Amino acid sequence: MNKSEKLTSALAKSISSGGSVFDIAELAYLLGEQVTPKFNKFLTDCVKKGTLTRVVKGIYTSSITPPDLSKVLFNVAKKLRAGFFNYISLESQLSHTGDISQITMDRLTVMTKGRKGEFDTTYGIVEFIHTKKSLVQLENGVYFDFDIKMFRASTTRAIADLKSCRRNTHMLENN
Repeated sequence: MNKSEKLTSALAKSISSGGSVFDIAELAYLLGEQVTPKFNKFLTDCVKKGTLTRVVKGIYTSSITPPDLSKVLFNVAKKLRAGFFNYISLESQLSHTGDISQITMDRLTVMTKGRKGEFDTTYGIVEFIHTKKSLVQLENGVYFDFDIKMFRASTTRAIADLKSCRRNTHMLENN
């Protein structure tokens, strides 16, 4: 079995464990490879062949086991800031709870203990906003959403984040 066939097989098996969004290290692990320039070239070739789709630098989805479009931005966000505490907040969370009438399409706003940044991905924009709040300060203002496997801000926390980031509060339904 060549490397492409091995990747196809590994991707097909990964769907049973929820795999559909992968970083380079995960793809290397699936194949028992090291991340090297040669491996990166292999991934580029897989994108050209259509086996993989490059979502953003270092993050891929499988064309064989396409991601759930309703959750793909959450999965991409988790990969982009893996190892840091992150939670959905600001406009994305307030839209989710109905506290703003606008529906955030193709954009996800995430508070993070990691670096701020904005990533234009194949599936939409993921915006990370750094928070200086300690985990102790945040613990009562967030809850875990088992459906997306990420933390979300309470409405109170999301509004406080909106104000502390000096973002537009005019869209709040009960301002």
